[in-house]
This record gives sequence, C-alpha cells and structure tokens, in this order.
Amino acid sequence: MNVMPRRPLFHQRQRTSLYRVFLLVVLILAAAWFASQVDKGAIKRPFLPTPTPTRTVRSFALEGEASFAAGKLEEAIAAYQEAARVEPSNAEVWAKLARIQTYSSNLLTTDAQRKARLKEALDSINEAVVLAPDDSTVHAMRAFVLDWNSNPILSGDQAQALLLEAEREALKALQLDNQNVLALAFYAEILVDEQKWSQAEQVILQAVQRDSSLMDVHRVYAYVLESTMRYREAKEEYQRAIEITPNLTFLYISVGHNYRRLAFDSDITSQRKELYNLALEYYTKAARMNEQLQINDPIPYSAIAKTYDQQGEFFIAALNAQKAIKIEPTNPDLYGRLGVIYQRARNYEGAILVLKCTVRGCTPAESCEALGGCAEGEEGATVASLPLTASSVDYYNVYGSLLAALSRPQQNYCPEALDVLAEVRAAFGSDPTIAGIVDAGEQICYSLAQSLVQTPTPYFTPTPLPTPRP
Repeated sequence: MNVMPRRPLFHQRQRTSLYRVFLLVVLILAAAWFASQVDKGAIKRPFLPTPTPTRTVRSFALEGEASFAAGKLEEAIAAYQEAARVEPSNAEVWAKLARIQTYSSNLLTTDAQRKARLKEALDSINEAVVLAPDDSTVHAMRAFVLDWNSNPILSGDQAQALLLEAEREALKALQLDNQNVLALAFYAEILVDEQKWSQAEQVILQAVQRDSSLMDVHRVYAYVLESTMRYREAKEEYQRAIEITPNLTFLYISVGHNYRRLAFDSDITSQRKELYNLALEYYTKAARMNEQLQINDPIPYSAIAKTYDQQGEFFIAALNAQKAIKIEPTNPDLYGRLGVIYQRARNYEGAILVLKCTVRGCTPAESCEALGGCAEGEEGATVASLPLTASSVDYYNVYGSLLAALSRPQQNYCPEALDVLAEVRAAFGSDPTIAGIVDAGEQICYSLAQSLVQTPTPYFTPTPLPTPRP
C-alpha cells in the first residue's frame, strides 16, 4: 500500500540559501581583516581616550622665556628642564637653563641654598659645552656660571681656581666670536672679581657700545660701577636693566641697595632721609611684585627691615624681619637677622632666644617662644642651625657675646658662650676684629668664674629673738 508523505501543513522544511552562505563568508573574512589591521595599528581601537598632543622642545623653551621675562624664575627653570628632557642634545636649552639657574641664586637667602643652585647651573652648562664645544655663547655662559660659583664664601679654597677657569672660558668665547657681546659683559664681571677695575670698565663699555639692549650688559655695567663706589651711576644702570626686563625683582633689590648705600654715606639729614625712602620704595616694589606673581620671597622684607634698622627704627624693622620669617619659617639666616635687630634695640633677652635658632637650631616650641608666641592652632617650625661661615660669623659673635654679657652667678650662660666663641676663634681667629670680639666675651666669662671662686658663700647666722615674757 502506498502511503503518501505527510504534507507540511504547519511548518516549512529548512532549505540552505546560497546567498546566505556567501554573506556569512564575506562577514567572516571582513572581521578577520579588521582584526589584523587593529593589531598592526592601522586602525585605532574604538573607545580609546583622545590622545594628548606631545609638546615640543620649542614649546617648553618659549614657556621658559616667558616665565623668566615675567619674573617667575622657578617656573622658567622647570620649563627649560622639561625642554632638556624632551631634547637632551639641545645645547642652547642647557645654556639658557644654566643662565636662569645662576640668576635665581640671587633670590635664595642661605649660603647652602645658593651653593646648591649654582652647582646645578654648573652641571647644566657643562652639559651644554659637551654638546657644543665650539659655540661662543655656550662658553660665555660657562664663564658667567663659573664666576658666580667662585664666590669665596661659597667655594672656599676653590674660589681662585674657579675664577681663573671663568676667565679662560670668557677668553675662549671671545676667541670663537670676538663680537659676542655677552662674552664681553661676563668677561668684565670676571675682571671686577679679579680686582682689575680699569680693564673691567674698558671691556664693559665696549659691550654697551655694541649692544645696549641686553639686560645682562647693564647689570654688569652697574656691578662695575658699584665696585668703584659710584653708587649713583650704578643704580641708574640697574634702572636701565629694569626698563628691559621690568619683572626681575633682584634688579629692584639692587637699586634699593645702592640708594641705601648713598643714604648711609650722606651727611645731610634731609638728603639721607629721602634716599632711605627711595630705597624702601624699590624694596616695596619688589615685595608687591612677588605678591602679584604669588612668589614667596623673604628677601624684600629683609631688605626693608635692614633699612629701618639703619635708621634706628627698630620696632618696624623687627616687624618686617618677622614677616620674612613667616614666609620661610625654617630659614635660620632670617632668625639671625631678627636677632641682630633685637640686639641693636637692646632687647638682649629676645635676641638670645632668636639667635639660638640660628646658631644651635631650635624646636617648634622654641621658635614660637623666640617670635613672641604662636597664634592659636599655629605650630612653630623646626629650625636647623646655620653653619659657621663668613656670612654667619656675625650671628655667632653676637650670640656668644650676649650670653657672656648676661651671665650672672645665679644664671650662668658662660659654658655655652665659651663654646660658641671657641668655634668662632677656631674658624676666624686670624681676623683681628673678630678676635677682639671673642677676647672680650671670653674675658667676661673668665672674670665671672674667678669671682665665683674667690667670693665665699655667705653664712647667715640667725638673729636670736628675745624670749617672750609670760
């Protein structure tokens, strides 16, 4: 019996479509091609973050130049360091970095800070010389950096060797390019430090005649004039440098210093007062400029304090010295300056407290006490001692002398005084002025010690009282 196949009333039999197979093959091949292109990097993966464009060395260098012109030296240094990182073989970048690092040492207050910054500048310019050994400007910059490193207070026994090397670098720069104005200017600065004043003036005048548009030229010319005590002409050259770069605070400080020196030398009361006011005006400009640039720099306030101190206005001098300390509360040099003001104001006990922070260092509680107490919620600062150098010897002398002078049998500071004065004698005993101060302090303590030995301790016999009658 023939049975008819069942008709598909409710379902369709699956049939393979040739077009569907072809489409699937095409999709598989396209997916494989896409994956290979992604792996090769020809096609970027979707949903990746938008890439940030890489900055060029020129971009960082322009930022550095703009920051320097604006007076933001630390930001300028950071920008040039980034430029050197991006292109470490660029000698010009290293040379410009070294120049700014050297100038920025002018804004530091302690010898240790200045020495470290100048060492960084020397490392930068040495890198530039390796990269461009025949570049006149690079050698001129190295002469400049070496000269500032040759400061005897900072370099000690190496000062003369560094100065001679600076002179050789300047002469090499001029040999490579005898029209290099910066090389002439820096050579003149070196000649001043070698005490060759007439030759220095001849060289700097050549630089001024060739190009008077450079700040460095007028700064060095002012330095040459200062070295020959022509302070009025010197401040005018600094003012010309300010016209070229109006945001460098150390130039305003230099103008103020020259006005202050003119005031100190003047015998006319009204003129002296006017000159001191002009000095204060330039220091105040520097302080306000720092505030606008959000730069924490205690130097203008220290300069203001010293100016008032020279005029005998110790109260306002101390206020400005304290303001400088608030900016850098761990700086021992600033405590020393305040201590000298207190000593001149005859606040001897206050001077001892502050100078201890400079000479021996102090704890937060001691620094608070030295500054007359801290506000509620304000902590004092830990202050490290300032090493004994030619810059700090006055602080040690004043501290030791005050300890000796205020010593009494009931409160004897002489052991500490003699320790401090012995350190001064060991380091600077060959200086007759310093030796005389040390002798005077030691003599006070020796006299006190002798009096304690010779004077017997009094024995008090009780006075008999009459027996009361009944």
